[in-house]
Formats: sequence, structure tokens, C-alpha cells
Amino acid sequence: MKNRTTTRFIFMLVITFTTSMLAHSLTFNKDYEVVIENTIKYKKINIKGVDVAYREAGNPKNPTIVLLHGFPSSSHQYRKVLNALSDEFYLIAPDYPGFGNSDFPSADVYEYTFDNIAKTIDAFLEKKNLSSYTLMIQDYGAPIGFRIATAHPERVTAIINQNGNAYEEGLGPAWSGIKALWKDRNEQTEKALLPAFSLKGLKWQYTHGTKDKESVNPDTWHLDYLRLSRPNAHKVNIDLFDDYQNNLKLYPKWQQYLRDNQPPLLIVWGKNDEFFPEIGAEAFKRDVKKIDYNIYDTGHFVLEEYGDVVIEKIRLFMKGI
Repeated sequence: MKNRTTTRFIFMLVITFTTSMLAHSLTFNKDYEVVIENTIKYKKINIKGVDVAYREAGNPKNPTIVLLHGFPSSSHQYRKVLNALSDEFYLIAPDYPGFGNSDFPSADVYEYTFDNIAKTIDAFLEKKNLSSYTLMIQDYGAPIGFRIATAHPERVTAIINQNGNAYEEGLGPAWSGIKALWKDRNEQTEKALLPAFSLKGLKWQYTHGTKDKESVNPDTWHLDYLRLSRPNAHKVNIDLFDDYQNNLKLYPKWQQYLRDNQPPLLIVWGKNDEFFPEIGAEAFKRDVKKIDYNIYDTGHFVLEEYGDVVIEKIRLFMKGI
């Protein structure tokens, strides 16, 4: 009788231990899958002979946010957003041709205009089978994003705008040198823009207007400087500076898109931006009836100094659309 009791006791211990280990294993595997799913992946897709690099995080079954970067940066500017929001959203941030880790084809084989870059990114989204997404735009991301939005208004569920301009009054004093280029492109007006590509000039773009310069990661402008030091990088980017004037011609079309479609709009804007001051943010109020409007005491790259605050704004905004 004693042996039977002992055997039964040992049997129950084994069952309890096995069940516990199985439950622990299932929990571990589930947690592991979540971690893997939310880890940022660094990928590339070939679009008509050009490898477009992109960062991807989150579950594709969740609402999608397409993150479109500005000058002089890349998808690297959205690293905080990708890390923080991949638990609830599917995030995808491409590098434009000539930027970030994407190919940098010669201007002889790739046309560096906003029209053509937008076509490349649109084709990229098509190839990723993305037909419903929120656009997050900043700087160059605005003319690229609005081209995509006007081509496919039914696909854009909302817009998150961080210093992305669509109004002529939104062009600040830092455009003076580029406007001189528009008026007369020559060796002198091109040379006047070269400081923008220097380490000092790039640092200024990240730190000007910030409350605490020491909160801005210096890796940002050093990384941009390396990419802008590649052969022909200055010429290609001056070509884009020159082509930016064609965006102004499309402003009325983009404004009409806003009036007609009334996309949910989240404004998260640095008011001390010398390129796109707060007046550019205010202008959206003319065409969009309902805006979640947020202005921060910082410069061109709001996420560098106010990343945590903006990320929570994005999370709440996305849950409300």
C-alpha cells in the first residue's frame, strides 16, 4: 500500500512538472514570437533595377503606417517610432533612391526628381501589396507622400504630418539660397548651397531651434555626412533642391485633395524650423476641418527631442481613426 502511494505521488509530481514546463514553454514561445515580430528588419526590394532599402517592424495584420523621411536623413530618422509602435502597428520606412541604404544610381540612369522618386516609392508600396495605410510625412516626405495620396486617395486612411509643407507661406527663411537657385541656376548659386552638405551645416539642421542640443544624437548628422560625401552626391541633391520648385506648382492640387477627402490629420510640428515654420502648420487648418494640432518648441526634426511625446500622440491618434 505504501509503495502504491509513493508511486502515485511521484506520478503526480511528474505530471505537475510536465504541465508546468509545457505552459512555461508555450508562454516563452509566444513571448519569443512577439519579440521577433516587433524586431526591426532591414530589407531591400528591387524596383525597376533600383534596390530600395527599408525598415520594417510589427505584424502586417495590424494597421499600417508608411514613414516617409526628409532631407538629409533616411529611414533612420524613424528609429524611435519603429521601436516603440511595432507592438500595435505595422510600420514600414523606405529609403529613397540615393538616400540611406538604398541604391545610389547615377543621374544618367535614374532621374532625381520628386515626381520620379514618388513613382519609385509608389511602386515599392504596390510591390509590398499595401493598399491601406496611414502616411507619416516630414520634409521631402510631404511632396512624395502627397503625390501618392492624390494618386490613390482611397488607400490613405490618415496623415501624420511632422514639418511637411504644402503651402507657399510655409517656406521659411532657410529657403533663400534655394530660391536664388530657382531664379538663376549657375555655378555661383550652386556653390552657395554647398555648406548645407558640410558636417557643420548638417548639425545645424538637427540642432537649430532645439531647447536642448545635447538631447540630439550626433550619429544622425555624422551618418548623413558620410552619405553626402559620396561621389556625385552634392550634384544629385542640388538637382533635388532645384526640382523642389515644381512641388509648389502642385500645392493647389494637394490642398484640393485635403478639402475633398478630409483625411484624419495629426500635426506634430517643430515651431522653430527655419525651413518650415509654424505658419505652414497653421495653413492646413484652412483645408482640413478636424486636426489634432500639436506644436513643439523645437526645430526641424521633432522626433529627436520630443520622440516619446510624439509617439504617444501617434498611438492615440491611430486608435481614434
